[in-house]
Amino acid sequence: MISKEELDRINELAKEAKERELTEEEKQEQEELRDKYVQGIRESFQHQISNLKVIDREGTDVTPQKVKDLKNKKED
Repeated sequence: MISKEELDRINELAKEAKERELTEEEKQEQEELRDKYVQGIRESFQHQISNLKVIDREGTDVTPQKVKDLKNKKED
């Protein structure tokens, strides 16, 4: 997961990019931080999905097979 300092830096670079052209080093840093941020979001979302269980009105487990497979993969 991304730290508060890294998130602040992403926002700082975004603000600077609106005011002036970023240097190549700043662009690279921005790209790396954004990639790390997106990866954290994906991992968080995948974790939430893997803990999902869908039950219909009759009480039958109708969790999609992809979700079940993801949960089984996580347990291995």
